Amino acid sequence: MSTQTWWFVSRASGIVAWSLAAASVLWGMALSTRALGKQPRAPWLLDLHRFLGALTVVFVGVHLLGLFLDQYAHFGLADLFVPFASTWKPQPVAWGIVAFYLLVAVEITSLLMKRLPKKLWHAIHLLSYVLYVTATVHLFLAGTDAGNLWLRSAAFVSMGGILFFLIYRFIGPGRAASVKSSGRPSSTSATTNRAPRSARPARPAHGHATPTDPADPTDPAGPADPAPDRTTTGVG
Repeated sequence: MSTQTWWFVSRASGIVAWSLAAASVLWGMALSTRALGKQPRAPWLLDLHRFLGALTVVFVGVHLLGLFLDQYAHFGLADLFVPFASTWKPQPVAWGIVAFYLLVAVEITSLLMKRLPKKLWHAIHLLSYVLYVTATVHLFLAGTDAGNLWLRSAAFVSMGGILFFLIYRFIGPGRAASVKSSGRPSSTSATTNRAPRSARPARPAHGHATPTDPADPTDPAGPADPAPDRTTTGVG
């Protein structure tokens, strides 16, 4: 085996891992912004997003293994997992280490999504944007293929796609659907659903039941108090 085999493996797997991460972020944004429709029901749409994320983890693992086995840069475990521990391009490598930890956090919380509070999961999942930025910085500062025209073109295309979806999130037709799904009523619907004061049923006098059904629990006023010394309330 050539002495540069693992170096080539680490380079190729790193580029593939970055490409998969970028594709996962873009596909996730396409789903969350409803660019694929208000309610895309095909199960494979979400499965593809999850598959891209899982495949990213696999190729990052291959990337780390290639660096560890390579005899050119001599990466140890500390160099791979501790920021600024590497003597070979410490700052660019640190960007990659940060991206790795962000990837782990996003993927683990995605697997535990049903067991975590929705707000916590969503906050961690938003770190995917930071993951993309740190991974891209690592790619072009530490990677020896940063000058490749095709790689640069792919980076610009992915950046343009992310910018498009960010703008689409706020001004696209999916914005109204997001507000509606969040449960926040508009001012028009709140005014329409509010019953006029004159149309509201009158509360019977304290201590007197309604003439239709003295024990009706659905009466807005509740049942009459049986005795003056009652301590509980009718709120339930």
